[in-house]
Amino acid sequence: MPHKQGSQMGRRRALLTDTERELLEAEEKSDRYYQAVSRIRRKIDEELSEDLDILEKHHPELFEELCEAVEEQS
Repeated sequence: MPHKQGSQMGRRRALLTDTERELLEAEEKSDRYYQAVSRIRRKIDEELSEDLDILEKHHPELFEELCEAVEEQS
């Protein structure tokens, strides 16, 4: 079944899970909030760094697209 743009079913997240997004957006900071922050930091430090290395080495065009997307958001 093809993936439809905007469809919630089967939607993947780039970095944050739905739960992590909810915790970060919440007014009240709970223990779960701080656990989520720790998980996100680990993803950035470990998993994202490795993914970037792979993209840069094996698919520079995608790496450049990602860099441009991040620059546009800053």
